[in-house]
Amino acid sequence: MDPALQRRPDLPPPVASMMSKLNWLRAGVLGANDGIVSTSALMVGVAGAGTAIGGVLTAGVAAMVAGAFSMAVGEYVSVSSQRDSERAAIRREQALLQANPDGQIDQLAHMYEERGLEPATAHRVAVELTHADPLRAHLDVEYNLDPDDLNNPWAAAASSAVAFTLGSLIPLLAALLAPAAWMPWSIAAATVAALLLTGIVSARIGASSKRAAMLRVLIGGVIALAATWSIGSLLDTPVH
Repeated sequence: MDPALQRRPDLPPPVASMMSKLNWLRAGVLGANDGIVSTSALMVGVAGAGTAIGGVLTAGVAAMVAGAFSMAVGEYVSVSSQRDSERAAIRREQALLQANPDGQIDQLAHMYEERGLEPATAHRVAVELTHADPLRAHLDVEYNLDPDDLNNPWAAAASSAVAFTLGSLIPLLAALLAPAAWMPWSIAAATVAALLLTGIVSARIGASSKRAAMLRVLIGGVIALAATWSIGSLLDTPVH
């Protein structure tokens, strides 16, 4: 299972559920950040080559569509593989419970002992949880997995594509609304502002330093813009 999507086993269900939601929110912020940087860098690079506004916008729209589909497909494949692993774990536990139910109670009790419970208490907890729902009890302790809440690859693909698209719209709108002569600079300014915002949001989600988060995304974005602008300027083959 992807560590980024796992719930900590020592947290109660409401807190673990909140962490799962925060992981999805963090993924959305990262997807938007990818859309901002990749689309704006491509547009700035094309503009650096002397391309007219129509060509720059076409490149930006193409980058947005291609990137959104790429992100969606990648996320779908990744989460589908993860869900397949989760389903395999469920089938494996079901088979073990059918083959050796008493042994599974002992195993569950042992795992609770390793978490600090006294042997008698651990055994009693294991027995009571097994009587209530043996499969759920084992999946929760061994895999931090809720059989009724498996990851949805379609939802992951859609959220990733939407986040990338929203991020890509920022440089596109900056190019549309600014005078043609200032287009590369307006894209760069909008990109910097958007990256600073995503840095703040990611810092809030991760409860980390805002300055460090902003600096990280800003440096990466500025380097990408500078690199593509330099390459475009070197090529300098206007397309009208």
